[in-house]
Amino acid sequence: MEITRTFDILDRLVKEFQREDALAVKRNGKWEKFSTLEYKEYVDNFSYGLLAGGFKKGDKIITISNNRPEWNFVDNGMAQVGVVHVPVYSNLGHEEYEHIFNHSDARVIIVSSKELYDKIKGRLKKAPNVEKVYTFDKINGIPHWAEIVNLGKANAGKYKKELQKIKDSIKPDDLMSIIYTSGTTGLSKGVMLSHRNFVSNVQGSISILPVAPEGIMLSFLPLCHVFERMVNYLYQYKGCGVYYAESVDTIGDNLREVHPNGFASVPRVIERLYDKLLLKGKELKGIKKNLFFWAVDLGLKYELNRANGAWYELQRSIADKLIYSKWREALGGNIQVIVSGGAALQERLARVFNCAKIPILEGYGLTETSPVIAVNKNHYPYLRFGTVGPVLDNVEVKIAEDGEILMKGPSLMMGYYKDPEKTKEVIDEEGWFHTGDIGELQDLNILKITDRKKEIFKLSTGKYVAPQVVENKFKESQFIDQIMVVGEGEKYAAALICPAFHFLHGWCFKHNVKYRDNQDLIHHPKVIERYQREVDRVNQTLGRHEQLKKFELVCQEWTPETGELSPTLKVKRRLLKEKYKVKLDRMYGYTDETGDVVDTPEK
Repeated sequence: MEITRTFDILDRLVKEFQREDALAVKRNGKWEKFSTLEYKEYVDNFSYGLLAGGFKKGDKIITISNNRPEWNFVDNGMAQVGVVHVPVYSNLGHEEYEHIFNHSDARVIIVSSKELYDKIKGRLKKAPNVEKVYTFDKINGIPHWAEIVNLGKANAGKYKKELQKIKDSIKPDDLMSIIYTSGTTGLSKGVMLSHRNFVSNVQGSISILPVAPEGIMLSFLPLCHVFERMVNYLYQYKGCGVYYAESVDTIGDNLREVHPNGFASVPRVIERLYDKLLLKGKELKGIKKNLFFWAVDLGLKYELNRANGAWYELQRSIADKLIYSKWREALGGNIQVIVSGGAALQERLARVFNCAKIPILEGYGLTETSPVIAVNKNHYPYLRFGTVGPVLDNVEVKIAEDGEILMKGPSLMMGYYKDPEKTKEVIDEEGWFHTGDIGELQDLNILKITDRKKEIFKLSTGKYVAPQVVENKFKESQFIDQIMVVGEGEKYAAALICPAFHFLHGWCFKHNVKYRDNQDLIHHPKVIERYQREVDRVNQTLGRHEQLKKFELVCQEWTPETGELSPTLKVKRRLLKEKYKVKLDRMYGYTDETGDVVDTPEK
């Protein structure tokens, strides 16, 4: 059957890929499964309920929820009647919630839990357009989403023909969703996406997913994030069962319980998986420990297409039997693909995991492009470390004179909601979308990203620094959790470093470093000396102008909840520059150790 709207994917599932575990979620210690037919029944009843409640094509509903089957029920239920789904992150600040509630014109909000309800209820006074709030969890005194489903069941006979008529009337280019981009500066913009945007991206990516229809995929990135949402449609298009992890913290346990064939991830999660593997290795003794780190070193040198020669491949096969096979077991034993997106993946991680037969395929895209523009395939020569792989067949890419990546294709957004001026700023008269990223096209139409156009800065010496490239080098250190490189208009590059506190605390215990708290810890001479050694080590791998001449440690972790990172775990540069102005001024000599202003240094 022809798939042109997102809800067509569900109809195809019913027709061709019926299964008992179309969707599953772990609740109260047990996996709760929903069959394809149960899935379809919930969706249709939700659609009937919306029609009975007076909802019309173009009305908006916000969801703020964790990953769960119910998210799919309401997503498809809205899509079938032309109601626009506005999925929102659960960790936004009050100002952002108020902005989205009002700007989106949403009539209803559905939240997953009492905690989220309590978080937003104070914002509702300033959102007169919101008529009602429902919850997915049952909470005394608050309307439950099942009220809409039950209303639909009671009116199914009345609206069955009307629903089919509305479904038939919905065009591929109709507005299907508004996704508010998290951004790293200012209030978010509402990206308008159509059915065609999502479906074309699914169809452009389907051949890259090396999993059979009977496969199982684990989902843990927020479904309100365009990357996870698209792959969620992709899994279902393929006919796979989708299992929703309890949380990011339980991924390891859930992998071993479900034995999935793959999952989508952001680089930060892959970095943490790698760090956990290394910690296990450090706990080993004697020859076992030596073998473990021999295998790690071997993986870091991995090249595709047996380019390292027969002797390397022999060693790799030994490492596979002794070490890598245990890594695969730790990830459930069945991983066929991990798709990485949302930020740049460290090349060393792609090498070491692919060497261990845990295929990581890095991709690239933006909310505005639904999202995938390019993605590595799972075989040579269309897998290339340090790149984001070949451009999708149904997408066009060209590189502008200044190196910016420009994109055209059916997955390009309809525009920014209520903001034609900002839309014109990013989509030129010829229809090319200006991504704001710098890159190059290699042979086989393989795309390599070098940096964010807006983030590249120029030192007073005239040299340019691409901060993401430098930051990724430093984040390879187990001592460093996050880092922000600065230096616009200055003589040298410097950085704010957020330590990996869990690892640092262990190092302090081992080296008898005493401290009261993290504030005390970051000023300890032994700690500063150890970080200086780490900075010196990484500096040796960088060009002279990229090397950090100064750094300052911070005493708090950077998280989306505390505001330093976006919901997709990107550093919010402007906010951090304001928050740590004293430290930044000190690194460049504008203030002394006491914070007093000194004579402005020569740049």
